[in-house]
Amino acid sequence: MTSTLYLDAAATSAVRREVLEAMWPYLTGDFGNPSSHHAVGESAARALAAARATVAEWLGCRASEVVFTSGGTEADNLAVKGIALGAPRGRHLVTTPIEHEAVLASVDYLVRVHGFEATYLPVGRDGLVSPDDFAAALRPDTTLASVMLANNEVGTVQPIAELTALAHAQGVPFHSDAVQAAGWLPLDVRALGVDALSVSGHKIGAPKGIGALYVRGRLPLEPVLHGGGQERGRRSGTENVAGVVALATAARLAMRDREAHAARATAARDAFTAAVLAQTPGAELTGHASARLPGTASFVFPGTNGETVLLELERRGIVSSSGSACAAGSEDASHVLLALGYDEDVARTAVRFSWGPEVTEDALVAVAPAVAEAVREVRGLAPETMKRHSCRMALLVAAFAPFGTNPVRRLRGE
Repeated sequence: MTSTLYLDAAATSAVRREVLEAMWPYLTGDFGNPSSHHAVGESAARALAAARATVAEWLGCRASEVVFTSGGTEADNLAVKGIALGAPRGRHLVTTPIEHEAVLASVDYLVRVHGFEATYLPVGRDGLVSPDDFAAALRPDTTLASVMLANNEVGTVQPIAELTALAHAQGVPFHSDAVQAAGWLPLDVRALGVDALSVSGHKIGAPKGIGALYVRGRLPLEPVLHGGGQERGRRSGTENVAGVVALATAARLAMRDREAHAARATAARDAFTAAVLAQTPGAELTGHASARLPGTASFVFPGTNGETVLLELERRGIVSSSGSACAAGSEDASHVLLALGYDEDVARTAVRFSWGPEVTEDALVAVAPAVAEAVREVRGLAPETMKRHSCRMALLVAAFAPFGTNPVRRLRGE
């Protein structure tokens, strides 16, 4: 392949031209602080209000229920810590072991620092949470339940509306991380029944550094950032007006295009998955076969190393990502795949392909032979060669992520 095909949209997406054009005035002429009481500041405040109304329309909520953040990680932190500490009826949390690290680390913080207890729900091989297990985990002192709408590694979509009904029957607030679902699935918070929902702009064509949290009505929320009292006192800090306008523009485009894009991506996903499984002996699709995101297909390739397969694919002009991560100088298997029941050796062979609406079914299906070829070549390498190829960033990650601060490792009892 002579050109690069980007299949890592679950990590980030390009900024859309319409988004760039919409935000440009608020980086130049209308650059004011929306808290300033002069013409330039008031212009920014009007843009902020209009953008909030658009995001509220996207989420099916009131504008006053939208809190702008710096991204999905901050939105998750604010939801989990803020709701748990805002008006806790107890010190018990319910979540899953396959959540994004932003949720897991926030739960870990509440356990370590504030004396909370956490229940981590088991998931099946398909990544689904059992409603029966969820109901059984709820207690009179449960302060918050947090289950992601769609998993960022394997793409499994959870039965959130069913889970929220069970939580509310026990008076338990429910938060969902919808960062990966945004742009692919409906995010009507009333239909989902959630009390809080996190989204991030850079997954739907806005720049990195902007996100939002829906928080239901008068649900108490303890701020994580303190200062000037912006965002109705729930998130202090001068609002990123250009970023907020970008998020609103991307949200408007998502509302317009979602159904058509999801239908095309689903057809492409199914054709691509079938081609990879047919052409690559031993390959296994991870996550649920059908209750999954339209634009994600993740596989394990036993007898390989995921990082080495990535290198071989990149040589062929295909950019994707691995389900494993490197930390503290050694390769850690994906906590998601371990929770799904894969052993560490198999989990380290994971490769995730994720794409945006611009990638056609024909382009995806054409990738399948390259995947089969890359896997075949890696299986022919000596184990020590695969080990040298893996964990390319181990030393860098070790410098910034010491063992003692890794909540996933603590979750696994390491």
